[in-house]
Amino acid sequence: MTDVLMIEDDLELAEILTEYLEQFDMRVATAEEPYIGLAMLDTKHFDLIILDLTLPGIDGLEVCKQIRKRHATPIIISSARHDITDKVTALENGADDYLPKPYNPRELQARIMSLLRRQKGIEPVEKKAEKEKDFVVNEEQMSIAFKHQILHLTAAEYGILRYLIKKEGGVVSREELIYNIEAISEETNNKSIDVIISRIRQKLGENPKEPTYIHSIRGIGYKFLQ
Repeated sequence: MTDVLMIEDDLELAEILTEYLEQFDMRVATAEEPYIGLAMLDTKHFDLIILDLTLPGIDGLEVCKQIRKRHATPIIISSARHDITDKVTALENGADDYLPKPYNPRELQARIMSLLRRQKGIEPVEKKAEKEKDFVVNEEQMSIAFKHQILHLTAAEYGILRYLIKKEGGVVSREELIYNIEAISEETNNKSIDVIISRIRQKLGENPKEPTYIHSIRGIGYKFLQ
């Protein structure tokens, strides 16, 4: 679902556009007053903004400038003002597109999709920069680095931690660990798995009562998160 904020004082037009865009899995919230729209942006995430220029209280060009100071959300200007100066100023103030009224809602939908595709195209780079993984597994060297430091692990500890990292987010039973890790004998009991997990936690500096990475799932096994 795509969340769109429409800052538009023509409520009849806003209703028409809202009904049309809902067909394309878009949820539209409308703000008739520009100050309400700015407040909504500060309290909720929106994927795109449709902004009119002729608004009560504050001109849409100033609204565009204020939005861009605080948010990177794509902005489409939807305006009956055809003056080239308004268009240039809007783009200079941070708008991503300018659609003069009147227009076919189909064109608006196409421009929204185009902007969102461009936005998604840069997301992987942004997300990669957001958070660096704490754990890096080197299977060739059978080693695991934790926050850039190689952990000193036994073969069993390496096998369990590697397996948990591989299954990140999923619940792993003790039996699954026993049968899938070569360094652990099939005769190993569940208590022995708990002992190995305890040793791994100590090497990570984890508090088992408030774990960051290896979480106990009562009666089943463990779940790894990072």
